[in-house]
Amino acid sequence: MSKWLLLSAAILAEVAGTSFLKASEGFTRPLPSVIVAVGYGAAFYFLSLTLKVIPVGVAYAVWSGVGVALIAIIGWVFFGQRLDAPAILGMGMIIGGVIVLNVFSSSVAH
Repeated sequence: MSKWLLLSAAILAEVAGTSFLKASEGFTRPLPSVIVAVGYGAAFYFLSLTLKVIPVGVAYAVWSGVGVALIAIIGWVFFGQRLDAPAILGMGMIIGGVIVLNVFSSSVAH
């Protein structure tokens, strides 16, 4: 499996787990709580596989950058959370940083 596909799976699993944290209501609702646990377990499993081929700093930068942007979008779409101009600018800068890291850095094993 591609290293970027593994990292994508880790990110999506983490985003799913984080998205259901609110619905778990402090782990008092069983089904959302199980989704949180399974999501985080899968995320760390796929991340551990990713770290065999991608440096930890690079993998974590991509993981956190993409994760922040996806969670913000999910919060906006599903929970009605507002994104003001500084929030959008900041997320754009994070995504830009991930792109710069992947395109220009020799730290990334291509």
